[in-house]
Amino acid sequence: MGVPKFYRWISERYPCLSEVVKEHQIPEFDNLYLDMNGIIHQCSHPNDEDVHFRISEEKIFADIFHYLEVLFRIIKPRKVFFMAVDGVAPRAKMNQQRGRRFRSAKEAEDKIKKALEKGEVLPSEARFDSNCITPGTDFMARLQEQLKYFVNSKLSTDNAWKGVNVYLSGHETPGEGEHKIMEFIRRENSEPGHDPNTRHCLYGLDADLMMLGLTSHEPHFSLLREEVRFGGKKNQKRITAPEETTFHLLHLSLFREYIDYEFSEVKNKISFEYDLERIIDDWILMGFLVGNDFIPHLPHLHINQDALPLLYRTYISVLPTLGGYLNENGHLNLGNFEKYLEKLSEFDREHFNEVFVDLKWFESKVGNKYLNEAAGLAAEEAHSKDARRKDPVRHDSLRRTTLDAGKDRVPGQGFEEDGEEEDMFEAEFRQYKRTYYMTKMGVEVVSDEFLANQALCYVEGIQWILHYYYHGVQSWSWYYPHHYAPFLSDVRNIAHLKLTFDMGKPFMPFQQLLGVLPAASKDLLPQSYRHLMTSENSSIIEYYPLDFKTDLNGKQQEWEAVVLIPFIDERCLLAAMEPYNDHMTKAEKARNRHTECAVYSYHAELDYPYTSTLPELFPSIMHCHVRVTSVPMDAWHVSLSHVGRSDNSSQLYFLGFPTLQHIRHKFYKKKHGVVVFQQSSRGENMMLEITRSKEEPVCGDVAALVLGCSLFVNWPHLEEARVTAVSDGESKFFLEEPAGVQKLYDRDSPPPTKVTYLSDKEQKDWVKDVQGITEHFSKRKGIVVNETAVVLYAQLLTGRKYVPGQSGQVHLEKQWSKQIMPFAYQTIVKDIKAFDSSSTRFQTLEELFPPTTTVFMVGNPYYGAMGEVQESSDVIKEGRVWVVFTVPCEPPMEALIQNQHKYCVKYSPGYVLASRLGITSYLVSRFSGSIFVGRGSKKNPHGEQKANVGLNLKFNKKNEEVPGYTKRTEKEWLYSDAVEELMSEYLDRFSEVFDLVSRNSHDDVFYEDDIWPAEYENGAEKVKEITSWLKTHPVADVARASCDLQILDKAIVERIEEEVVKAKVKKSSEKVRVTVRPRLLFRPLEQQHGVVPDPDAEYHLFDRVVNVRESFSVPLGLRGTVIGIKAADREAEVLYEVVFDEEFAGGLTIRCAAGRGYRLPPCALINLSHGGRVEQGFHKLTAVVKPQPASSHQHNKGQLVGLNHSPRSPFISTQVGTGVEHVLHKTTDLTTLSNQMRCIKLHRNEDVNSLFPAQNELIANLKISKGNESAPPPPAKEPTSQTEEPLSPQSFAMVGTSTHWLVLRYSVAHTHTHNLAYKTHTQVFKHNPTLSQGLLVYQVKLSSGLVVQGPQCQSENEAKEKAALFALQRLVSVVCVLPVSLCVSSFSFSFVMSIFDQCLHICRFSNPSLAVTKKRVSSVKKPQEFCNAAHKARNQAPGSEFPSHSQPSLSPTPSTPPKTTQAAGTPSTPQAPRQNPSGQGHTPSSASKRKHRKLAVNFEAAKVQE
Repeated sequence: MGVPKFYRWISERYPCLSEVVKEHQIPEFDNLYLDMNGIIHQCSHPNDEDVHFRISEEKIFADIFHYLEVLFRIIKPRKVFFMAVDGVAPRAKMNQQRGRRFRSAKEAEDKIKKALEKGEVLPSEARFDSNCITPGTDFMARLQEQLKYFVNSKLSTDNAWKGVNVYLSGHETPGEGEHKIMEFIRRENSEPGHDPNTRHCLYGLDADLMMLGLTSHEPHFSLLREEVRFGGKKNQKRITAPEETTFHLLHLSLFREYIDYEFSEVKNKISFEYDLERIIDDWILMGFLVGNDFIPHLPHLHINQDALPLLYRTYISVLPTLGGYLNENGHLNLGNFEKYLEKLSEFDREHFNEVFVDLKWFESKVGNKYLNEAAGLAAEEAHSKDARRKDPVRHDSLRRTTLDAGKDRVPGQGFEEDGEEEDMFEAEFRQYKRTYYMTKMGVEVVSDEFLANQALCYVEGIQWILHYYYHGVQSWSWYYPHHYAPFLSDVRNIAHLKLTFDMGKPFMPFQQLLGVLPAASKDLLPQSYRHLMTSENSSIIEYYPLDFKTDLNGKQQEWEAVVLIPFIDERCLLAAMEPYNDHMTKAEKARNRHTECAVYSYHAELDYPYTSTLPELFPSIMHCHVRVTSVPMDAWHVSLSHVGRSDNSSQLYFLGFPTLQHIRHKFYKKKHGVVVFQQSSRGENMMLEITRSKEEPVCGDVAALVLGCSLFVNWPHLEEARVTAVSDGESKFFLEEPAGVQKLYDRDSPPPTKVTYLSDKEQKDWVKDVQGITEHFSKRKGIVVNETAVVLYAQLLTGRKYVPGQSGQVHLEKQWSKQIMPFAYQTIVKDIKAFDSSSTRFQTLEELFPPTTTVFMVGNPYYGAMGEVQESSDVIKEGRVWVVFTVPCEPPMEALIQNQHKYCVKYSPGYVLASRLGITSYLVSRFSGSIFVGRGSKKNPHGEQKANVGLNLKFNKKNEEVPGYTKRTEKEWLYSDAVEELMSEYLDRFSEVFDLVSRNSHDDVFYEDDIWPAEYENGAEKVKEITSWLKTHPVADVARASCDLQILDKAIVERIEEEVVKAKVKKSSEKVRVTVRPRLLFRPLEQQHGVVPDPDAEYHLFDRVVNVRESFSVPLGLRGTVIGIKAADREAEVLYEVVFDEEFAGGLTIRCAAGRGYRLPPCALINLSHGGRVEQGFHKLTAVVKPQPASSHQHNKGQLVGLNHSPRSPFISTQVGTGVEHVLHKTTDLTTLSNQMRCIKLHRNEDVNSLFPAQNELIANLKISKGNESAPPPPAKEPTSQTEEPLSPQSFAMVGTSTHWLVLRYSVAHTHTHNLAYKTHTQVFKHNPTLSQGLLVYQVKLSSGLVVQGPQCQSENEAKEKAALFALQRLVSVVCVLPVSLCVSSFSFSFVMSIFDQCLHICRFSNPSLAVTKKRVSSVKKPQEFCNAAHKARNQAPGSEFPSHSQPSLSPTPSTPPKTTQAAGTPSTPQAPRQNPSGQGHTPSSASKRKHRKLAVNFEAAKVQE
């Protein structure tokens, strides 16, 4: 388990040390090492708190394999993949393992007992006993066989593994996993041809891996572990999807520099050479003094009580007096170490002085069961006399090694000279330590010999650990024989000690099992040994107590407590086992052995079958190409003289391995509250302050230097970026490039630059950018950037892509993000020599697209289809490739999108919920969040302990909601029926809590005695009852989600899966053979990971996608449907939730069938639906949702809300210009429409959908304002007939968009808009006969199919007027031309009709920018005529009969006129202004004018035709 709390403390003291990384940011590594036991534990028992949890062995194996794949493909090691499982440990480690296993067995037993007492029914299957993760058990033997299968399978079938040597050191190979890894690294380091620039990545959860990594002195060494969340739920299940997991990459390169800064002040104080490598060695030694797996921590020396700063300060003060270092490459310099401990021992005295200054403490001890001072002195004196008689020589040496608290402290301050007060203090101090030894260690007499032995054991332990970390195991049998460590002041006179170790032999697996397992886990042993743990006649029964005590010994957490069980006597153990060794079965004997580590490598010439031991889960390998080589057990041992040294003479910078050297700065320690984890750090942080430049940078000079160039940003974790703009807050220099161009410029070809002056708003935005940069560097990285004069705007590197060039050549080209981010000029690094191994593997098209290569189409037709490259020698010279594409049948989604409102969870505002429950909106708001109840009363609180009795359904600060229960909008929280039921039950059970909260609405904390004041009421029991009820409620198991996440509800996902099943039944896949331009092909390649296949693709819920990433969980080419979109600060970090058409290994359950869901980034997908939209030229049944970054302020007005809206609907208004680009609609001509108008006659059982024209496809959902109403209608069950349910806002608005387009179409085309509109809106009033008697409702049916229903009224005229007004409001909200608020009662019916008329004319004349351009009418049969009509409308508008200035109160929304012409061949999508730099695709609207040109896809044509 390493050093408790060490990881957090170090990460907060050195803030840049631990970098939160995503998959696409992890650097390139040569070697990857896995400490496997952490993975095994997490995959087998992820949550020990859940006594109901059960898991099959097969599921454990599958999860372990999946996680191994995850880690391999994230790190992508180039040379070595080392998997190390814990084998038999040294005896020193076994004591800690024994305590841990005894405690886990007891905790599990207690949890089960409590559950049964509560009446819980536990599953009949046996729970997984985590103690079976011990070498020699049957489980570990089966796991080892499956790991062998896994390695053989991956090397034989996965191209990414084929060039890597895979080392598998299993449970049968002696040694702890991480130390077996370090043996390998030490051996590699000692080889003559070792490359000092080898890049190592060690994965594991133990904090002491930092120390192990530093002992190697390798310059490029990083530690990988999952993000640690402190203060959250205990033992939360680890997320096993790489796209969901946040990793911490801890860079030892930075750690080395931080250690250098920590002790830099000794450089000018020491008389010997300052050597950073030796300083690091001493730092490692100091870390051992606060405790580890092999020796206990020194008394009162705790990390959370600033023990480490004390150790560092002491070292800095002592080192100049020593003449050398403490730790000489793993060998303890006892003389120097003694002087260090002597200075450090002052802490004992200071601690005692602070805590026990009251003399009553000493007096209170007299007369208790322990000896008082007089008795203690007398007993020690008698014991000493006796010992002197027996062995006078040995006694004299022991006297010299005994620490007398009054001796040698400070000369001239002994008992005789310091007076009575000092005598009393020294006596108290002696008795205080004596009591510690007597109570903790159970000794009756604290003699000189006892103290000397304590000092010897402790120093021996320190030396054994140093050998273990630097040279490997030097004794298998040594162990620290006490549960507690001595006082610092008692570890003295150690310089003369001779420390030697007997190597011995490791235990056999079954010997270790008997040595570490409790009796509760006896079934893990062979049958012949089990009785030794339980039988009263067993000679070792005393070592297996059923009950035992634990001692926190100054710690705070129960898992840190000392487990007080007896140490196993090795001789007794082996003697007890001896008679039964021959009773083992053959299989058991096979498990009880030691074997070598094995190396697996791919060899194509080998080909043999490999039989799986679990064929029903893992199929046998028909063609195995793996060679296995054994490594002798002592092959990696190094001599004690081995010296690990850093040899990093080259000044080459390796990407991803940060250093502090590139920017001038100064450093100091300060309590700055840096936030590395989820809260501000409390201790000191090592702050870095960037040195101010002598000359302030000039914006123009900076622009000339960096504009259009690549440099590195985000110091010290450098990332490459391309600069697109430079600004000083007043002026801005930017690249004047065509849209989509991302070119790098050099000094020989200066970039096209333009300069502008910033507006007031832009200047304010610039200031905000500077503030954001300054705060991020300060609060997260501990870096003070000082005043920022110039800001660079740059695009981060996303990856590299092969681009076809001239004459069949290809080259690797850097790809840059479309997102532009600000960076302070003083934090950027330029002109450095960086090592980049992304060399070009392919030079020509033949090499890039050899036969049988899998590719995907990123052009039309067959967009997104997966194909196989054919022999192309006949067309490759002409720049084409033969491909056979498989085009499967796609499931139809249009009807499901149109009717999705029927399956959505219905939400209501808080006041609606409150009115149903009969409580106030305030109570709904409070109880749906957190409510804290403290002990005692408000006037007399008892302690700080608080319990949360809220429902925890919303999290404002974290911007999170609970799907199916709560939903956040821009203005308020909404609640589902499930919340009403839950809160109603809460109200029935514990109404007194509601009463108190309502009476004390301003309080943050409420108290038990105030809620339950009666004497017979037990407040603590009531709070416990509430929390227990909440934990058992189903809502406790629902994972909360970000409010930025748009999702489809589970009911809709089920319908999607049904549609996919129906489509599969058709089985109408077809194969086509075509020649294709290489630029339209996407080949999955490692170099292109991170590159988005089609940067122009826009994602929407319900979109069909295909996975194009190879060697990941999702099979290559598997298709699916987008059911969720999660925002992120960066484009590359946006994640799409996809339900795939088939189940696959490693699949997740995301509101879908088991094993079919996954979350993927844009670089892993091609959007099939986007291809269909581009081909058809208009958006079908969707609204544009661009993967924009999430804003830091989630609900700014006017921000693009593409990723921050109601998660229950995929539709949203994307505000670009006037939004007209997004309301295109395919329709018939006007005469046909006019003829189709009819009056609505709605009967009780008539289907509303039958009234809508089939060809009126619905295209977008715009936000509809309904006065003060901002919530959807109250939840309702699915209707039995469609007439009983009103049209949902989603469907209503989609039809409304058609009306909007129709209005624009009429005005632009110069039809008889006035008459037509009047006829439309006056003919369709109809009485709804389904209402109760006495009330009237009228509906307005527009010619587009839109039905607007008015409110219930008493009179016919009132019903007509209000229905007309409602229709007008809907039209206004869609067309956005009436910015006035209308009062229902203030207009007559005739006036409403006149407003309709004016509205249409305003659309026609006052806003020429609303005219539909050629690009936006791609579906119209005569685009040329239509564009001409639009052009005439714009030209005639100023002199028209109804000029815009004649209607001052009805001013139109300003808009920028869209472009009406495009260069031939320039692609576009309906969401301008995006352009495709590669020129792929075409504009469907230009089909009638297109000249004959070379086709991108040539069907069955071997030769290209111009």
